[in-house]
Amino acid sequence: MNTFGIFMDIRKNKLLYVMLIPVLLYYVVFHYGPMYGAIIAFKDFSPRLGIWGSEWVGFEHFQNFFTGPYFWRTIKNTVLISVYQLVFGFPAPIILALLLNEVKHALFKRTVQTITYMPHFISLVVICGIIKDFTVSDGVVNDVVAFFGGERTTFLLEPSFFRSVYVSTGVWQHIGWGTIIFLAALTGIDQEQYEAAKIDGAGRWKQMTSVTIPGIMPTIIILLILEIGRMMNVGFEKIILLYNPGTYETADVISSYVYRVGLQDFNYSFSSAVGLFNSVINFILLISSNWLSRKFNDTSLW
Repeated sequence: MNTFGIFMDIRKNKLLYVMLIPVLLYYVVFHYGPMYGAIIAFKDFSPRLGIWGSEWVGFEHFQNFFTGPYFWRTIKNTVLISVYQLVFGFPAPIILALLLNEVKHALFKRTVQTITYMPHFISLVVICGIIKDFTVSDGVVNDVVAFFGGERTTFLLEPSFFRSVYVSTGVWQHIGWGTIIFLAALTGIDQEQYEAAKIDGAGRWKQMTSVTIPGIMPTIIILLILEIGRMMNVGFEKIILLYNPGTYETADVISSYVYRVGLQDFNYSFSSAVGLFNSVINFILLISSNWLSRKFNDTSLW
């Protein structure tokens, strides 16, 4: 579209462009504007001197991170938790959506949807408080374990249990909300395909594998690309609310490390360098996954 065509489109749909202004302002102010501050990753930043007045140090902070004692630990924990979330968390709402799609009883279906949606709207601080109360030695989870003959343990004090607790509670919290997109995608499948499958003798399982899943596959692929693109962004809020120095070995991820170094130790330049490195890795993952999807499935973000 040439410049004249863009101008005519703006005149024709001026109200739509006006509605777009708040969205653009949001991204400019809160996403693109702060990118200016990434410069301090290459400086020995001092609040007194400001960003431009601080001394340039080049890649010193990156080198310190790569050769530091916490590099491999934070990378390992971030990758493992992200992979676990991808393996167990990503398919969960798809499976729930497929199961709900097969339910014919409307009241039961709405009840299940409501119950599974609810954890998503609870404050993360409250969620973490519930997790801590449930996983202490005299909590509900340990009552179940003891009932079946197991030994009681405070799960969040054991490094070996942290990732399992983090991922499983994440699935519980977001599985219902995640089904919304897939249920919406299911409504777009042409019902005549099901009728044709029935005529060919396909049962409900065969209809699901031959009609339903292929029908929502483009949606699954797009969401998978986005999920891969933020693999290194394990949310530090939940990590910080659940971990403790005794579980740093398996719980400390890049985002929580950036929080401790930047806001607790006031080493702003070093934490910015680590955060910038993390963003670059996410960008590479997003571009790579999109390219692979376009190459092999003809479905991509762009």
